[in-house]
Amino acid sequence: MPRLHMHVTDAADAPLRAALHELRGTLEIPHHFPPTAQAEAESAARAPRIPAADGAVATEHTLEDATDLPLFTLDPPGTLDLDQALFLSRRPGGGYRVHYAIADVASFVTPGGALDAEAHHRVTTLYFPDERVPLHPPVLSEGAASLLPDRDRPAVLWQLDLDAEGALTSTSVRRALVRSRAALDYAGVQRVLDDETAEEPLALLREIGLLREGQEVARGAISLQVPEQEIVEHDGRYTLAYRAPLPAYGWNAQISLLTGMAAAQLMLASGTGILRTLPSAPDGSVARLRLTARALGIDWPHHTSYSALIRTLDPRRADHAAFLQDCTALLRGAGYTVFDGSAPPPADAVHAAVAAPYAHATAPLRRLVDRYTSELCLAASAGAEPPAWVRSALPALPREMETGTQRANQVERACVDLVEAALLRDRVGETFEALVVDIQDKDPTHGTVHLYDPAVIGPVETAPEGPALPLGHHIQVRLAEAEPGRAPVRFTPA
Repeated sequence: MPRLHMHVTDAADAPLRAALHELRGTLEIPHHFPPTAQAEAESAARAPRIPAADGAVATEHTLEDATDLPLFTLDPPGTLDLDQALFLSRRPGGGYRVHYAIADVASFVTPGGALDAEAHHRVTTLYFPDERVPLHPPVLSEGAASLLPDRDRPAVLWQLDLDAEGALTSTSVRRALVRSRAALDYAGVQRVLDDETAEEPLALLREIGLLREGQEVARGAISLQVPEQEIVEHDGRYTLAYRAPLPAYGWNAQISLLTGMAAAQLMLASGTGILRTLPSAPDGSVARLRLTARALGIDWPHHTSYSALIRTLDPRRADHAAFLQDCTALLRGAGYTVFDGSAPPPADAVHAAVAAPYAHATAPLRRLVDRYTSELCLAASAGAEPPAWVRSALPALPREMETGTQRANQVERACVDLVEAALLRDRVGETFEALVVDIQDKDPTHGTVHLYDPAVIGPVETAPEGPALPLGHHIQVRLAEAEPGRAPVRFTPA
């Protein structure tokens, strides 16, 4: 599980960028696409080959025309790989209708081709603090396949009907030609929602998002609002600060989550699919978290569930942020479960954090498995058999996704270590106020501290045979080591 998301602005220092470049070389991250894959992408961008229901190839001219839907995208500023576009409306008889367009990557990637092989090698888009390494060539992911505004695009178009309480009542999926009207960002959307100047399709994002959050609470699902770390400049020096996600981010995420749950239901009903699964956390893990909460001074009444407690925390507070970060340990062990019609779907194929069956379905430009989920759901919605190329790929997908996810986590862990070391390299020997947020069971002289300023989490160790670290206590620590690319940050008690 990645610890934190980190962002480096263009103003970040050159040595840090050089170290990140060196890190990509050390991890053997591909810099370019193979010529054959790039050529396929450029050809597909000019003339996409849209799969038809009968196994033939269609064109944009023969697709259902849904360009009258005033869709919009919602992403961080400057995002070009736009996987999803949405339009929200009220149903005449009560309740809501969600139209959710997903980039139709299968219209641009030929099964068994060089581009397909490269996607199976990369598996996911990789995010570094200063740049990203895309799953698909930018001519597709930021161009012909992306749901950019004012461009006609082939898409997998979901129609999700909800009742007045926000519960899903019906689902349909089809291919269509769509056109997004606007590329919105979270800060701008939050602003017009807060001052109540948003028009209804956008205002419904909050209304539906809050209802879906209520459905989430009723299921007992877990929603971690882990803050991002952002590198900021202050008085000529760079430091780390937390940035808590805006409510609009969570409401938009609820639409994606809704679609993933609907995708799981479709595939389970059809008998063929691939689910994102997560086992329930063992009792010992929750008991350990209770000890951590007590140490951090977080009130966790015995009658309050873990999922309910999480919703009371403020990710902008250092102690709450530290606890939320520790909570990610309960999300380890996630995987993918395939079922192919030869046997009943697994009874325990549930994602424990979602508290329901769930599938990755909404980010095909950035994650390999989502392309296959789209095809399986299109077939299920039409009452048809999945394409042969999809069924033949299913057995290997869980392992491929596991490998890709491990690589993404390795990248993020390495980036966190590197960035923290780069920002603290000139402060070795200084002391900082910190909170002991973890200690090793086998050696309580080794643990983890969370600095109050800057927002750094790092290892701490006392001298051999020294006293045990005081879990949950505030202590002063001295920065013993910080050398970007050579030694991550390490602290000793002061």
